[in-house]
Amino acid sequence: MLLIRIARFLAGLLLIPVCAAASMALYGILREIQPGTVPPDAWWLVGGFVFWLFIYVALPRPVRTYILAHELTHALWGWMMGARVSNLKVAEDKGSVTLSKTNFLITLAPYFFPLYTMLTLCLFGVLGLFYAVDRYHLWWMGMVGFTWGFHFTFTVSTLMQHQSDIRSCGYLFSYTFIYGLNVLGIGLWTVAVTPATVERYVTHFKTGLVDSSIVGMDLVTALVEWVR
Repeated sequence: MLLIRIARFLAGLLLIPVCAAASMALYGILREIQPGTVPPDAWWLVGGFVFWLFIYVALPRPVRTYILAHELTHALWGWMMGARVSNLKVAEDKGSVTLSKTNFLITLAPYFFPLYTMLTLCLFGVLGLFYAVDRYHLWWMGMVGFTWGFHFTFTVSTLMQHQSDIRSCGYLFSYTFIYGLNVLGIGLWTVAVTPATVERYVTHFKTGLVDSSIVGMDLVTALVEWVR
């Protein structure tokens, strides 16, 4: 158990440059986008996100709806990885699900996997097999932004509280892993709905990874010299 904790701590340290690179890549492609070139899809996506923020601030928060998504995500990822799922319970302020096995992906999945966003995309795809839903694609983009805003706000607020999921996987590893995947997700959505390209994103990511790794090595070297 001690070796696992040490390994996860070291993995968390290694993920810090990755998080920095993902952040710099996102900033890089956003900075390159000219305001006049942003398509309606992007504005609807952002609009859905902002609309959710208004609801989150102005109205009673649907905590139970989030708890349901949280436990269902544990169950979904557990099922995908071969675990037996049982005893799913959702209350006003807590929830639980019993799994025959677990790992860090199952444990941390609710913090990086936006379940309602994925369900929205799946519903759009399924309906598209039977109906001409393309004419409503802007509304769907708004729903994607709305549901991702739901995921974002509740993930942030949940992480500000004591979470057994985070403690069991190690704080440094959990926070860097969750942050990195969420920022990468934002980057991919930015590429999908704006003129930004995958090539430019990868270029910014590589540059950021090299720069942040150099800074990290310099800090480690300075720390070693200071200890000596």
